[in-house]
Amino acid sequence: MKIMDWPQQERPREKLLSKGPEQLSDAELLAIFLRTGLPGISAVDLARGLLNEFGDLRELLSSDVSRFCQGKGLGIAKFVQLQATLEMARRYYQLQLERTNAFSNVNQTVRFLMSRLRDEDREVFALLLLDSQHQLIEYKALFYGSIDSAVVYPREIVKLVLDKQAAAVILAHNHPSGVAEPSIADKQITQRIKSALELIDVTVLDHLIIGDGQSVSFAQRGLI
Repeated sequence: MKIMDWPQQERPREKLLSKGPEQLSDAELLAIFLRTGLPGISAVDLARGLLNEFGDLRELLSSDVSRFCQGKGLGIAKFVQLQATLEMARRYYQLQLERTNAFSNVNQTVRFLMSRLRDEDREVFALLLLDSQHQLIEYKALFYGSIDSAVVYPREIVKLVLDKQAAAVILAHNHPSGVAEPSIADKQITQRIKSALELIDVTVLDHLIIGDGQSVSFAQRGLI
């Protein structure tokens, strides 16, 4: 049965308009993105099949172009459309953060960092450069690889902070394992960076670790 033959309140688009996107299942949201199904297969059934094939919505959305295009009913055009959609979402979160006090809006800051860091398959160490009102000047990814093996240079952080004339920073990095608990190396590098920035009167407000749907704030833990 085609979706247009369904009762109106059960159609994904109409359901979204009447009840809001949060009321839709992953398959219904994906069906709206797909727009159409295949001969004999509705968009919702196609979406359900894709979720079963990839495992879940996140695995589908974070797959590379080769893996994505192997999915039934998918292809380069859909991949490009998806990447544009994801990038718009990331820019939306950044714009929201730029208009607020990043330090006092921890949840919003975490949402932004989740959009940037959660799906990275390697550790990425980044900075949120803030002005005197703790509003975002710039997000900058600086170092890549495991913090245990890749060198994080405090002097490079100091150089960037001076260049951007930041008054404060929030440190951030992801744990590809999904577990957000800070390691000894995380605590040590935080203190090294904090000491280096104190010499130029710049405050490290927090260090946020991003895991798989979870995060840890050094400030909330009393670790900074």
